Amino acid sequence: MDDVESIDERSGRQSSGPVSWLKSTNRSPSVIAFLRRARRALPGDPEFGDPLSAAGEGGPRAAARAADRLLHREAASREVSLGALQVWQALTERVSGKPAYREATIVFTDLVGFSAWSLRAGDDATLKLLRRVSQVVEPPLLEAGGQIVKRMGDGLMAVFSQPVTAVAAAIKAREGVKSLDVDGYTPRMRVGIHTGRPQRIGSDWLGIDVNIAARVMERATRGELVVSQATLDGIADEDFDLLGVDAKRLRKQVFAARQDGVPTDFVMYRLKSRRQLTGGDDEGEYAPEE
Repeated sequence: MDDVESIDERSGRQSSGPVSWLKSTNRSPSVIAFLRRARRALPGDPEFGDPLSAAGEGGPRAAARAADRLLHREAASREVSLGALQVWQALTERVSGKPAYREATIVFTDLVGFSAWSLRAGDDATLKLLRRVSQVVEPPLLEAGGQIVKRMGDGLMAVFSQPVTAVAAAIKAREGVKSLDVDGYTPRMRVGIHTGRPQRIGSDWLGIDVNIAARVMERATRGELVVSQATLDGIADEDFDLLGVDAKRLRKQVFAARQDGVPTDFVMYRLKSRRQLTGGDDEGEYAPEE
C-alpha cells in the first residue's frame, strides 16, 4: 500500500510539474513584459484589443475584443493571443490598402444658447426641438457618407472621409436648422470641423484630433461654421465656388483663456456664405487676421 501511495505521489508530482511551470511562466511579470515589448516590434497596432472598444467591425477587431475580455489581463497567454491577432489585423489592412488610422474629417455641432432656452421652455418644448433638429441635421450628414459617431444632447459628432463632403453636409444641415421654429424660437447651430488621424476604437473615435475638433467648434460662438487649417487645406479652390463660401482667418483671442488641447500656432477659419457677404450677416462678425 505504501508503495502504491508513493508511486501515486511521484506520478502526481511528475504530472503537476509541467502544469505548475506553465502557470508560473504564464503569470511571470518578466515574461509578460518581454512579450509586450515584442508586440511593439510586430506589424500592426500594439494596443490592439483595447478594452475601451465596445462595438465595431468584425474580423480581427471582434476577436481581439473577445480575447481581451476572456483572457487574464496579466498573463503571457493574453499577449501571445493579441500579438497573433495584431499581425492578422496588419495583414488584413495591408491587403485592403486601408491603414489603421487613416485620415478623417471630424464634425462637431451644438446649438447656441440651448441650455438657457431649454430651462425657460421646459421639457416638452425641449424634446420637440431636439427631434426637429435631428430630422433636419442628420439626413444631410448621412446622405453625404458621414458616420454619426455619437449624439450629445443638443449636438453630435460625425466623421467623414473627405473635408469637402463634410463641409458641404454641414452647410446643408445649418440651413435646415435655420428653417426651424419651435414655439416662436429659431435655434442657431454652430459647427466645428477638423481633419486629422483620429484613432478608431470600435464604433467610437478618440485621440488628439477629436479633442481639437471639439475646440474648433467652441470658437464658433455665435452659430458659425469654423474649420481648421488642415480641413481648409483639403478643399480645392474650385470647390469653394461650388460650396459658395469664403474662408476668413480668425484672429487669436487675446483676452480669452487659452484653449486646452490646441497647439499655440493652431489656425482656424470661419466659412461664410457669399450670400451673407453681399447681403449682410445676422450671425455676428469675426474679423479676418491682417
